[in-house]
Amino acid sequence: MPGRVNFSAIFDDAPYAQMLSKNQELFIRNMHSRTNIGVRLDYYMRLVQKTILNHTDPVTSLFTSPLPGFTDHAWVRDNVYAVHAVWGLALAYKKNADFDEDRAKCHELEQTCVKVMRSLLQCFMRQSHKVEAFKKTQLPKDALHAKYSARNWNTVVGDNEWGHLQIDAISLYLLSLAQMTASGMQIIFTLDEVAFVQNLVFYIEHAYRIPDYGIWERGDKTNHGVTELNASSIGMAKAALQALNDLDLFGAYGSPNSVIHVMIDEIQQCQAVLKSLLPRESYSKETDAALLSIISYPAFALEDCTQISTTRATIMNKLQGRYGCRRFLRDGYKTPREDPNRLYYEPHELQQFENIECEWPLFFCYFILDGFFSNNKSQVQYYRERLEEIVITSENGLKLVPELYAVPSNLVDEEIACPHSQTRVAAGSIPFLWAQSLYVLTCLIEEGFIQAAELDPLNRRLSTEKRPDTVVQVVVLAEDEEMKEKLAAQGIEVELLKNVEPFIVQPAHVLGRLFSQLGRSTKMKLSGRMSTDVGLLSTSKMYNVQDRILVFTPQFLDWQRFYLTHDVNILIDTMKAELFYVKTSWNVPGRPLVVMVFSNVMISNVSDDGKKVPLGMIGALKKMKSGYISGTRTILGKISDFVTTSCIIKLHYLTDDESNIDPKVSELLKSVLCSRKTESGGILRRSNKVKHSIGLQGEERSRKYSFVRGISQRHKSIMLDPSEVGFIFLALITMRDRRDSFVSSSSTGRKSSTNTDEEATPCSSPPVPLLSPTSPLLLRTSASGTRLNLLDNANNKYGTKDLNEVDCKDLVEMLLDTEILEEQADIVQYLWLKQGSNWDTKLGGRAEVTVRKLVEELYQKACHQRLWWLVRHTAGLLNKVTESLTNAVTDLLVRQKQITVGMPSIHEEPISCPLPPLELLKVIRAALVEDECGIMLTQEILIYLGMFIRTEPHLFTEMLRLRVGLIIQIMITELARGLHCSGEEAATNVTNLSPYELKTLLHHILSGKEFADRDEENSEMITYTEKTKAERTGIMQLGKRMKDHKIVDVIKSKEEMNMDNNMDWLQWLRRRRIDGALNRVPPEFYSKIWLILRKCEGLLIGDKVLHQNLTQEMTTGEMKFALRVESVLNKIPDPEYRQLLVEALMVLTILAENQTNVVLGPGLVLVDQIVHKANEFFLSDQKDANGDAVMCCAKSNKDPCGGTNGICRHFYDSAPSGRYGTITYMCRAVISIMPHLGEDIECAVS
Repeated sequence: MPGRVNFSAIFDDAPYAQMLSKNQELFIRNMHSRTNIGVRLDYYMRLVQKTILNHTDPVTSLFTSPLPGFTDHAWVRDNVYAVHAVWGLALAYKKNADFDEDRAKCHELEQTCVKVMRSLLQCFMRQSHKVEAFKKTQLPKDALHAKYSARNWNTVVGDNEWGHLQIDAISLYLLSLAQMTASGMQIIFTLDEVAFVQNLVFYIEHAYRIPDYGIWERGDKTNHGVTELNASSIGMAKAALQALNDLDLFGAYGSPNSVIHVMIDEIQQCQAVLKSLLPRESYSKETDAALLSIISYPAFALEDCTQISTTRATIMNKLQGRYGCRRFLRDGYKTPREDPNRLYYEPHELQQFENIECEWPLFFCYFILDGFFSNNKSQVQYYRERLEEIVITSENGLKLVPELYAVPSNLVDEEIACPHSQTRVAAGSIPFLWAQSLYVLTCLIEEGFIQAAELDPLNRRLSTEKRPDTVVQVVVLAEDEEMKEKLAAQGIEVELLKNVEPFIVQPAHVLGRLFSQLGRSTKMKLSGRMSTDVGLLSTSKMYNVQDRILVFTPQFLDWQRFYLTHDVNILIDTMKAELFYVKTSWNVPGRPLVVMVFSNVMISNVSDDGKKVPLGMIGALKKMKSGYISGTRTILGKISDFVTTSCIIKLHYLTDDESNIDPKVSELLKSVLCSRKTESGGILRRSNKVKHSIGLQGEERSRKYSFVRGISQRHKSIMLDPSEVGFIFLALITMRDRRDSFVSSSSTGRKSSTNTDEEATPCSSPPVPLLSPTSPLLLRTSASGTRLNLLDNANNKYGTKDLNEVDCKDLVEMLLDTEILEEQADIVQYLWLKQGSNWDTKLGGRAEVTVRKLVEELYQKACHQRLWWLVRHTAGLLNKVTESLTNAVTDLLVRQKQITVGMPSIHEEPISCPLPPLELLKVIRAALVEDECGIMLTQEILIYLGMFIRTEPHLFTEMLRLRVGLIIQIMITELARGLHCSGEEAATNVTNLSPYELKTLLHHILSGKEFADRDEENSEMITYTEKTKAERTGIMQLGKRMKDHKIVDVIKSKEEMNMDNNMDWLQWLRRRRIDGALNRVPPEFYSKIWLILRKCEGLLIGDKVLHQNLTQEMTTGEMKFALRVESVLNKIPDPEYRQLLVEALMVLTILAENQTNVVLGPGLVLVDQIVHKANEFFLSDQKDANGDAVMCCAKSNKDPCGGTNGICRHFYDSAPSGRYGTITYMCRAVISIMPHLGEDIECAVS
């Protein structure tokens, strides 16, 4: 250091020299202070060099493993965490460098970070073929490897020799890449690398539905190689996706070509699933210390402060010890009782690790970092003191963080008897690179060398900050001039779709096609984004493509996707829900823009004259215009009004250079930019004049048609075999009273025909009408106005003829002669059954007019007329399915809901994992065989359940399994109860309900509302038919199944229907049936069952046993245990009886919770016996009190009332509490069966 300068010798001015002398002294003091900083930084440099960088390979710079036998292996996760300390120290030197030597150290550290990250990237890029395969299959064998050779970047183990599928590891790498790039480092050098990173985004974007091996590489905690959906993986993936969204990987030297794009709908899916999982980690782990990495540094994946606090508190309470935190409960890794020569545990062996799990100091480092970022000084101080007590000081004075602390083998019994009482010893790697790196970061922040915010340049830590309320911009366009005039008449001014230049409006599937080219690289054989499905958040942006602005309509407005879009009411309801979804989920710069195109087809056949705009649509549009609708703030305007306030994304990869774009997409893009229509509009093409061939007339026509009349409306669709025509005939001749069905149908307000003078829009298939247009009336009428009887004197004459005598050619001629849609449906249905779907009818002298094409046109006509039973039936014949089904099932599954389809009493099929639409259809069809209408109802209900769980998750509280078949049964029962009709008529009415009515009924059931209590706002839309006969709709087996099952017994007789008018009759039976069908249980029910099993040898429920050893395999809050209990309860076919069993179990839980020393034994506890004994006590009291049950089961000569499982229906209908409540009788039954519990149960219940 230079000596003091004699300023007096230089300047003659003594005062000035004196002033400079004082400044020089201040400079010297500052230099001494900065020297102290340099000394401390040099210490941390030495610490990092000796404990972390000392493990790097000189060629690749990858960190090697200290584990014996794995010295050449470089784990992705360990490498990324290890380089965080290097990055943090580089930031410290960059901030505090005084001399060239310090700046040189800063450069060395930065380049080390770059080299490590690029080495990992090179490892990944050498497996680009696996990235491409995984995007398609999402199978573990196609996953990127979790570790590589530290010497040459190659793989070190085979695809099936390790649990490579670890979404969190790849996500951590991408997150760190984004943060380091944002801090000023340049890690990505070429556009090929940008394309590969973009494909890594596609690799992880579906993390919310990909079970993996998790952060501990073991999957299920038994280590049997079973993958699980892990919250820590989903959280890290969500953080990585958010960090990379719109990030330029070239930093300050980039361009639009180096920007990464992320589907924000996938981010929101991760967010929703993560929220539903926490504080649970997976099915087998009720919580995990790894969650600390996503609630705070480095992921900051949560936005809800309450959930962050809950998760943190759960980890502290269940996993924290004196030496760190256990990874998860019953973790046997490196415990004295673990056999190191075995790869996995048997389930019953897990209990031996309870209370002796190893404790990891690593998690104290997480707590300290969390305290820094949350500005919680007391948390930082507490865990810093605890951490300093357990770090090891080496001989040269370096602080080392060991991997874990284990209980010595000679102190195991003492530790089990008194947890956290024994002194533990350090084990595993010393130092543990992962923990050592985080320890260095905590020290650098604590001593002020860096601020916590510098480790988060993307400001992810601010995700919990409250954001301003989102305002949704809405644009409504009219497809034609007529629709514009109708809306204008209601005071709503809109633009025509064709007049929005220079903007281009396209449907959502076009955006999906354009996004399919994102990340495409012919050099690396990467195809880009596999899924063409785009969500509402993605369509709520503007897109700049070749200097043209494109906007996209939401998927739910795509008329060609599924028949649900033909119901205006459900479109309106969906529109409100989706606007609210956008409002609550939007978190990117700019306001969301939702563009909706309304057409005349949407309102045709809705009003009486087919010309009025539905009141529901007008009301919704007026509310949007006023600025508020269903909890969402809106602005209604033109597209040009919102250019400056919307989020605009430039799709750089869709440039004039077509060498890297798929030719089909290139042609699509040219079509879009030239403003040519890419899809035909509307749903039906129909000419005003149709030439009729000379068909059969009069009685001859009636006779021919009588053989097939009503065949389209049978309860079950059976593929006809030539040897089975007699069976079909017998089924048909029982339906002669159908002649009044059209009249009763017309009273419902659902028309069966359209005006032939009305010009309709084109149909996608067939291109021209094959069948005659229907007349304005439901059927032809005579001059007197009565319906012509086509069956007069026909049935008696020909009613016993064999169907083989019916000439199919005559029936084909009748197709051109009839104008009645139902007759067309009957004839086409018969041809389908008799000749098959591919039979060429040669209708009208044209070739290749197959039966399938005729069914397609019937489907289009039925959609146009909103004839829902026929829509569902023809859709089932045509195997119609929508991508929304996959999304809905995925939404349910990833939120830990089990799904079954089919009827429990016949055949149920589980849906255990997300599947493509066609695969889901196969599962549904396997459960319902050829029940076409039932298949479509099942699809609809799954879609509605998916909607509800996304927007109203509270409806599914305490429900683990959704049994769609039982839900359909309950819907029929509720409809029968509300309309005072039989079960078969209610089953018919369900198939006739519009999609919106069906969704509303389902919501009533889930929410627990009374069916009869309808909101005034919706009363116009919810109109259920009471006059339609069962034969009118047919097709489904529901009516027959309801008759076979006891679920409709309660509504058979008129006396009971009169009693039902009181609304109190059968109230509790109804409630139990609904809860049983929905599998709804009391709060914390499953954890209480776990306590019961600890106090008995097992529970016998029906013919299934829950053994005590389940408590040895699983912990009290484990999802796997809840599913095991649920699987036993699901064997009970009757929902009301299931609920009585649940009540009996709750009585036992009261004992287990309040009497710690009680023993429910010896032997198995017979739960069914408790219920039946309680029923006996109830009947005895009813007889003494002359109660309602004396009319049936309480008679001296018993006259059973038909209650399921021999239980009186009056007992089913008793309230749980009160003197005559079911709980009271359950307690008496328990005392009777287990006399030694008498005093205990009285104390517990009181």
